[in-house]
Formats: sequence, structure tokens, C-alpha cells
Amino acid sequence: MARRELAVATQSAAGGDLEPSSSSSAPLASDDALANYDPVAQARRRETELPASRYKFRPPKYYRGPLHPHQPPPPSDPSSRLFVPSPFTLPRLEQTYQSTIASDLMTLAYTHFPPGYRAPPKGPRLRPWEGPSPYYKNRPLRGPRGGDVLHLLKRPITFRNVPKLEGVTLHTMVPQAQDDSAHLHVAGMVLQAISNVRVTTHAARKSVAGFGLREGKFIAATATMKGEDMYHFLGKCIDVVLPRIKDWKGVRGSSGDSSGNISFGLSGESVALFPEVEVNYDMYPPRMIPGCHVTIHTSATNDRDARLLLSSIGIPFYGKQIN
Repeated sequence: MARRELAVATQSAAGGDLEPSSSSSAPLASDDALANYDPVAQARRRETELPASRYKFRPPKYYRGPLHPHQPPPPSDPSSRLFVPSPFTLPRLEQTYQSTIASDLMTLAYTHFPPGYRAPPKGPRLRPWEGPSPYYKNRPLRGPRGGDVLHLLKRPITFRNVPKLEGVTLHTMVPQAQDDSAHLHVAGMVLQAISNVRVTTHAARKSVAGFGLREGKFIAATATMKGEDMYHFLGKCIDVVLPRIKDWKGVRGSSGDSSGNISFGLSGESVALFPEVEVNYDMYPPRMIPGCHVTIHTSATNDRDARLLLSSIGIPFYGKQIN
């Protein structure tokens, strides 16, 4: 019915009859018109420029929330600031995870539910304010008992959510950079060499006399790796750097933030064992090569599953393990 009304409206707008010929049968331009066609000269004669937003999209630099009218494109879009063309290689660690480790992890930690099973209802995680005070009404809920941190819920592991690596963050702090910026330059060069990503520098937020920090002075640098760079970095750590550290016990079993992220530290001598630094060791002042903290982000929701994943790729743990 709607198509019929549209056809009638089109006929009335065209004078009662539809156009019998197609636009592809229009006559071609003459030779004189083609010879005189000069788009460059036409653009020069134009007094005002066309708006750039009509032909070029520039994603916003900052994310201002889901309700902002100007939303950044997803990282997979080539116009995104976070777009990284890949993959160019297949790291051995990633291939081993997909072929062996993922299936073994699912077998070890799989949670089976028989047919017809229904999970018992869980109580609210946040507590309401109870008491005669009228100020308790419409007040935000209270945090959990024992602390204000609301940890992630433990999800049963199935074939849909096998723990995997999501990213690696390197962080180094060089307080000597407050007096000599060369320390921060060397730290940034070392992190960029071993991570293959651009380094971000950070300034002290406030002055702390006990640590000798002055507000506004740049003293730290971080680098975040994902995808191929993450797998290449972990492969170098596990196969090259960590086995060469003398008397290295491993990562403490108590390391973790109860959300699936594990951290450990490397001294300046250990950072110098990376192939990118070792092959150009003379380029870096030996006393300026900094140590760094390595934080491995996983999709696990607790430290036990994250520790099981890292143990399977070759990172040892020692001491009492806290889950």
C-alpha cells in the first residue's frame, strides 16, 4: 500500500508520467567541455573553502561518555586514533595459547552444570542505610563489609570465557629526572625499545618531602602493549630475560589485585638483558637504565585463574598463594 501511494505521488510530481528513460542514457559531454575541464583552476577560483568535516572525519581526542553527541569510532575502524593495522606476524606464544593452552585451561577449570540446574539467588552486594535518621532516605547504597572496594564477580569458566591475555603495562619511575632530564629520556628510550610502543610521561601530582618529589616535575613513564606487541614482549621475557636472571625465584604468590591482574618488578640489570637493549648497549648510559614494573592484564576475574594462565605460559610463582 505504501509503495502504491509513493508511485502515485511520484507520478503527480512528474506531471502524471514516470520518466521513461534512464539516467545512464544521458548524452556524453562534448570534446570542448572535456578539454576545458580543469578542477584545479576551479578550486582556485573558489573564494570560500568547503567545510573539512564533509570530507574528513577527525575522531575526538578524549572520550566524554556514552551520552556525548561526538562519539569516537571503535578501535577496529581505520579512522580511529587507536587503530593498529595487524596482524603482520603470528607470535609463537599466541599460537601456543590458541592450540594448546586454551583447551587445557578450559579442561582444568571448567564448571559443569547438569541439565535443569538453576543458580541459587544471590543477595545484594551493596547495603542500604538503616536507621531513624531522615538523611538515610535516597542516600547511595553502602559499600561491602570490610572495605570500600567492590571486587569483580567470579564467573564460572566455560568454553565462552576461557581466561586470556589482554595487555601488558610497563611503568618506571626515575626521581633523578627532576634535576637531570637525561634520566627520563633514557628511561623512555629503553621502554620504547623493549615494548615497540610510544611511551607516555607523567608528572608528580603533588610535592612529597619524604620522597623528594616536586609538583609538576616529570618523573615517570609508562607503555601499554596489546596484540602482537604484547605477545612478543612476553615471549622475550619468558624465553630470554627471566632465565638469565641470577637467583630469580619467580613471581610472589601474593601478587595480584583480586581482579585478574598480576604484577612483578625487573631491576635495571634485568632490563638490560632484553635483546633490543643488549644489541645497542653502548647507546644507553649503564647507570641510567631504569628498572620497571610489569603488570599483566588478563580477562580472568580472580587471581587464581590469572595465576593459572601465567603459569601455563611459563611464568613461575613461589610462596604462599593468596586467592
